[in-house]
Amino acid sequence: MTRIDAAFRRLRASGEKGLVVYLTAGDPTPAASLRYLRAAADAGADIIEVGVPFSDPTADGPTIEAASGRALSAGMNVAGALELVRRFRDTHATPVVLFGYCNPFHRYGWPSLCRDAREAGVDGFLVVDLPFEESEEALPSIRKAGLDWIPLAAPTSGMARVRAIDRAGSGFLYLISVTGVTGVRKTLPPEVAAWTRKVSKAARLPVAVGFGISTPAMAAAATRHADAAVVGSACVKIVERNGRGPRGPAELSRFVRSLKKALR
Repeated sequence: MTRIDAAFRRLRASGEKGLVVYLTAGDPTPAASLRYLRAAADAGADIIEVGVPFSDPTADGPTIEAASGRALSAGMNVAGALELVRRFRDTHATPVVLFGYCNPFHRYGWPSLCRDAREAGVDGFLVVDLPFEESEEALPSIRKAGLDWIPLAAPTSGMARVRAIDRAGSGFLYLISVTGVTGVRKTLPPEVAAWTRKVSKAARLPVAVGFGISTPAMAAAATRHADAAVVGSACVKIVERNGRGPRGPAELSRFVRSLKKALR
């Protein structure tokens, strides 16, 4: 059983919904980034997505795009993200998903990347721009290393495709709540509830809803028919406001605790 499987099993046993927190690796510096990761874990994040910064993040809105820019300016790359996870693993067992785009992972080389990721303590991959139909290069290496491949389904995905993606993936199914890019939204579209209920009934994997969730109330609403909520840009905004300052991790901790409280 993987760490991600164990997390969802624990959540089901306790009757809780899960909280997946996204943070960009190296934002604003590697040392500060590690403090934010530890703060999120200490505050109750069930799974952490560690974003590998990329110069052309096509699925990300201005908040995470800016975070990628800060991290790249600080020298972060795939190897740096793996080192960050390795240092996080010195103190925490929270499941970690390496979140990113195909190009940097492809350049590193999937066999080497999966071996190094496993050794660093990564639990799975989520590759935003890797279509299911073109995953033949990556999937064998991911599976050989015993890591999870987190598939994505969008509102534009038909149910036949959702079922195929669900069967091919492991860990959890990332359900994108809206069309468009990541970013804080004040409300989610009313059709999200029906879409989530339909996918959750059909899915073999636990379902985590992401994109646009920015408050405890939104997280609770998003998980009415799902297993977990993913909160990214709202967390990254705290990093953006505080940078390397000592108050940043404490502010992130308070926010994560408030999200987690709403999911119990």
